[in-house]
Amino acid sequence: MRRTERYKVSRANSLWQIYKTVPFWKVVKNFIVIQLARYTPFLSAKNWLYRTFLKMQVGDETSFALMVMPDIMFPEKITVGRNCVIGYNTTILAHEYLIKEYRIGEVIIGDEVMIGANSTILPGITVGDHAIISAGTLVHKDVPPGAFVGGNPMRLIYTKEEMEKRDLD
Repeated sequence: MRRTERYKVSRANSLWQIYKTVPFWKVVKNFIVIQLARYTPFLSAKNWLYRTFLKMQVGDETSFALMVMPDIMFPEKITVGRNCVIGYNTTILAHEYLIKEYRIGEVIIGDEVMIGANSTILPGITVGDHAIISAGTLVHKDVPPGAFVGGNPMRLIYTKEEMEKRDLD
């Protein structure tokens, strides 16, 4: 089960109540910063923008490809380890707005993680060190360290031990 905090809402769906959950000007600032970072080809500039303005924890030498979309409402709940590659057009969510409730959860991505293009990581997820997530994966549960996962829904393709055995063969 994902680790999220749940907040019940009444009347209209939770997205109609968005500015009761996050300040309007925070969303505007985050939108501008994220759009700048999505299009800049300079990896160090992206990391600086994420750390400085979004308060994300981003490890040294981590690379965010073009069009990566971190959570616009709660980017400070995202931690990415060192020497990771976050593939083209990946979305990292720390919130989800539903009909009767909204949920917020931290996303923790370990060190030396490879995330393939067009993947989506849902709130409340931990991705272990040295994990590999194939392109187009919906990450809806934790990824063990060293594992290779993929698909929609995500499934385990190889464990760390199986990956190490393959490397030796």
